Amino acid sequence: MKNKVFHGDNLAVLKSIPDESIDLIYVDPPFNTGVTQTRELKKMTKNANGSVKGFKGETYNVKNIGSYSYSDSYYDFLDFLKPRLVEAKRVLSKKGTLYVHLDYREVHYVKVFLDELFGRNNFLNELIWAYDYGGKAKKRWPTKHDTILVYVKDIKKYHFSNVDVDREPYMAPGLVTEEKAKRGKLPTDVWWYTIVSPTGKEKTGYPTQKPLGILKRIISASSKEGETVLDFFAGSGTTGEAAAALKRNFILVDENADAVLVIRKRFAARMPELDVEYIDATHKKVKSKK
Repeated sequence: MKNKVFHGDNLAVLKSIPDESIDLIYVDPPFNTGVTQTRELKKMTKNANGSVKGFKGETYNVKNIGSYSYSDSYYDFLDFLKPRLVEAKRVLSKKGTLYVHLDYREVHYVKVFLDELFGRNNFLNELIWAYDYGGKAKKRWPTKHDTILVYVKDIKKYHFSNVDVDREPYMAPGLVTEEKAKRGKLPTDVWWYTIVSPTGKEKTGYPTQKPLGILKRIISASSKEGETVLDFFAGSGTTGEAAAALKRNFILVDENADAVLVIRKRFAARMPELDVEYIDATHKKVKSKK
């Protein structure tokens, strides 16, 4: 199967996907923050007399080179998301798994709906992704985590491998054997993982980009080589890069032209050999990139 990137309405694309043909779905929908999410693109050049101080006290000159943005405001977020989740269940294979990445604003409402849609017996996990970067609230506890809800199509048939996932350092390595400390421990349902560094090589400039390591962990655990991964809120394309690196096929969908542009640039720069078919909003094929 050729990897595909759709630019268009994800509900329309979902309706075109055959029943039970997808092995893993990860979605990171807008969080309904009520604002337009924008990420400024900046070029930083080290300079002894620079105006911006960075890592280890180094100073830099900063030049603005553009920006990416999308609207993150919905009058009724759940009404927007419901039909898309219904289609997600339809296209998910009997051994498939759905990961829905949200934050505190909407996760509780979505959880109740997914319990009804999939059945509470098919609820597998509530994952907490905790990080230590961002704003510092002064009149409440600072919000430093996202929630990822995990549902399976059939609790008796789903695939999960804790052998293929990455391991983490023990928080108290002195309490385990040297062999165990060297090997590391299996992740639990709480993942301490830093956000994408604003100055790191992984960054694409797209707002709310998620770390590649988070997606690799999910894909390693809940799919096999050669299977198909779907992300219908593709954003910067992290799911696609992670899937390709792990020898899975992928389908990405996003209605934001900036997102598709970021994905094209990302794959061209980091995976130039990747065979991808780009399809526009009317499902007409545009130039493929090998």
